[in-house]
Amino acid sequence: MAASVFDAAPVWLQPHADVGASVERRWRQGQPLPDALSQAAGQGTGEVRFVPQSALPHGTAYEQFIFDTGTVPTRDHLHDFFNGLIWLRYPQAKRRLNHLQAQAIAAQGVGAVRGPLRDAITLFDENGALLWAPAPLQKALQARDWQRLFVDLRPLWRQAQLVLFGHALLEKLVSPRKPITAHVYQAQVAIESVADVDAWLAQALDAEHLATKPFNPLPVLGVPGWWPGNAQFCFYDDPAVFRRARPHHKP
Repeated sequence: MAASVFDAAPVWLQPHADVGASVERRWRQGQPLPDALSQAAGQGTGEVRFVPQSALPHGTAYEQFIFDTGTVPTRDHLHDFFNGLIWLRYPQAKRRLNHLQAQAIAAQGVGAVRGPLRDAITLFDENGALLWAPAPLQKALQARDWQRLFVDLRPLWRQAQLVLFGHALLEKLVSPRKPITAHVYQAQVAIESVADVDAWLAQALDAEHLATKPFNPLPVLGVPGWWPGNAQFCFYDDPAVFRRARPHHKP
């Protein structure tokens, strides 16, 4: 890593700035990433520990190992750095996802095909986000009406909150590009604290509902205030990124 990922203080990393910068600093100074993350966990809730990737036995599913041992195998790179930060911030939600994964593995085995539930869990875990927003914004997002969502209703974004949950999503945003898209789970209730978000999400992650992939795509750099370029409304005139919803064909 040449520069700190927190140097530019992007909006999407601000929730992780204090803990993340501390973990990254120790990592840069030579402490193994699992140890740096575990040290941060020990200063907080202590609900999760991180171990080197070598602790994962050959042939054992990653998700099953976490469920069985309560520890997260971690490699020394950015992908697992961001995964660790999400574990530190939302331990209950991450535990819930892991529990659902372990249940599915126990029922179906690992297999070459994950199945709809494990697919949805992986998608949200890697690339998910949460959105609390007034109903008009939620409806515009569901319709993929980008003009209405980002231009006509732009003032309503002051009442909205977008939280990135997917660690692969955070990793991609280290080098921001216009097409980077989150899979958004829309919340119907207002939540203020991190602990409340974590507890609510852990309750909301229902296996049957998740299997339907109840997510909406959202190009995150289109969010007002998240990227300077979107102050010019021509930013949204890009059908390769801001794609219209596919029409539903009746059988």
